[in-house]
Amino acid sequence: MPFVSLNNVNYYYEQHGNGPETIVLAHGLLWSGMMFHKQVAHLKDTYRVITYDHRGQGQTEITDTGYDMDTLYKDAVALIEKLVGEPVIFGGLSMGGFVGMRLAARRPDLIKKLILMETTAEPEPKENQPKYRFLNTIVKWFGVAPVVNPVLKIMFGQKFLKDPKRAEERKFWVSQLKKNRPQGITKAVNGVIERHGVADEICQIVCPTLILVGSQDTATVPAKSERIHALIKDSRLVIIEGGGHTASVEEPDAYNREIAAFLRE
Repeated sequence: MPFVSLNNVNYYYEQHGNGPETIVLAHGLLWSGMMFHKQVAHLKDTYRVITYDHRGQGQTEITDTGYDMDTLYKDAVALIEKLVGEPVIFGGLSMGGFVGMRLAARRPDLIKKLILMETTAEPEPKENQPKYRFLNTIVKWFGVAPVVNPVLKIMFGQKFLKDPKRAEERKFWVSQLKKNRPQGITKAVNGVIERHGVADEICQIVCPTLILVGSQDTATVPAKSERIHALIKDSRLVIIEGGGHTASVEEPDAYNREIAAFLRE
């Protein structure tokens, strides 16, 4: 399995395709690079596509510290410099978007295009924090299984959750949730809950930027993407009808169509 040492942490990554341009995709909280498997399949014949797992998630090493967004940003810088060595197209979903905005604002020399998916430039709302901390405490003591149902309602829209034709797909993503290691995921959740906002930084982003958000996303509602759109000059906002907080999985055809059109420009 491919691992790379980034800031003394063993990071798991996958590389698909060998096109002249590189796309790096950063996943959302509770998942892994697997959440982009439908985008990888769509893009790998034209681009080199790299996915990676954040600290403590997927197959990346669990560390004692380093789950704040600024440290994860530095890890992403190290990944791009070590694996690519030139500017990339960076796509980040939710937590991955927190990293992507920091990259594009602070290291514009590394980012040629930016794709922000189901994310926000704001801190976690105070009204959400008690619920998330409660769920996190359950995971710490009892594992992920007891919180699967409430987490599914946060991560997916009702269209996906209620579609009888996608029952097997839902089972697959439940199995992915259950693979989370409690000692790593609880640290990652705390990093997201306690993150600082970057609304004051993203007005500095000058690279072409695509913003995608599902119309049924309740974790980072479309209004938050609209605020990002207002702050990043010449950005494009697309609302994916019927998508929830994991629209890369829920509405892959619409996602792939919009991403491909953006990359062709």
